[in-house]
Amino acid sequence: MSTFYDWRHRAANPSAHQLRDAELLELIRRIHADSDGVYGSPRIHAVLHRRGEAVSRKRVERLMRGAGITGVSPARKVRTTVRNPADPLSDDLVKRKFTAPGPDRLWVTDLTMIPTGEGPLWLASIKDAFSRRIVGWHTSATADTALVLTALEYALALRKPPSDRSLVHHADHGSQYTSIALTTRLAKAGIAASMGTVGDSYDNALAENMWSGIKTERIRRRDLATRADAERELFEYIDGFYNTRRIQKKLGWRSPDEYEAGYWAGEDLTIPATKTPGRADTGPAKGLSSVAQPTETAGDEAPDTAGVPAGVAGSDAKDPATPVRGGRGEPRPGRSHSPRERRGAGRSPDKPSNNRRSTPERPNTRQQTLTTTSPP
Repeated sequence: MSTFYDWRHRAANPSAHQLRDAELLELIRRIHADSDGVYGSPRIHAVLHRRGEAVSRKRVERLMRGAGITGVSPARKVRTTVRNPADPLSDDLVKRKFTAPGPDRLWVTDLTMIPTGEGPLWLASIKDAFSRRIVGWHTSATADTALVLTALEYALALRKPPSDRSLVHHADHGSQYTSIALTTRLAKAGIAASMGTVGDSYDNALAENMWSGIKTERIRRRDLATRADAERELFEYIDGFYNTRRIQKKLGWRSPDEYEAGYWAGEDLTIPATKTPGRADTGPAKGLSSVAQPTETAGDEAPDTAGVPAGVAGSDAKDPATPVRGGRGEPRPGRSHSPRERRGAGRSPDKPSNNRRSTPERPNTRQQTLTTTSPP
């Protein structure tokens, strides 16, 4: 019976931890619903920290798991690139380094197919590598050169990039991107054309990453009876959610529009990696006013040691008076090779040679008897 009364008491008088869990769960439900069910625990945790809520990642995961709240996961990739061997190819100017020092320095583009009840709908889009913003996109019932040309025209009209070839347009080896019509338009606009290497899974990874998000978070969760339905969903997702509100870890948990706004406002967009939201309940995340510069490079880069004097980089300065141990194979001074000499050198001259117990013998407390006195 005591268990029942304890349970009833806890139900009538919840602890502070239970009250905090209920408050956080309500916030989690609102954030998840506001993202149309897209956000999982990492983004929900980041949004909570942006709002000043002190909560750990594991606590968010536990509350979401208990309430049955989940995000979305990507599906298998479908190959859509068809190469024309007769078309000339452009050089690879990106070399897997999908980074840019500012907007309109590197555009990555690709196309994909969206199934509908009326048949396939082809989508071509262009993403700015600096802010991950989709700067131009277009749909068509056929995957032809006009599709990618129209997407490019939308991007040029919106962004108005410089015509000094400082902007790189990176694509794959699809016949639409190797066509004479597209390469001529790029040359006329003063844009440098670039293409990835053959057989390289990373040659256009940043552009292909768009399809994973769009299809996982919107297309596969909708019943698209017509191409018009699919185009409406794309407009709501790209222009109404992705560019304006969808936060990204590579952008310091900001949306593409917020990241570009910080750039034009002159904010410092580079912060240490430790400034991102952590796992401990140590209070609201600090440094969220600045965000990390996106870095998506293959392989590790060597640490920057420019400007460091020789012999200092990678090692701590030592006191000259401190003895330094010799290298491998060098004899150590004063080392005795005799076991008997080593034992004798470490023994005090006043210490007996066979004295095993140097401290006074402790009394045996087990032999002591406990005596009690009876009350008078």
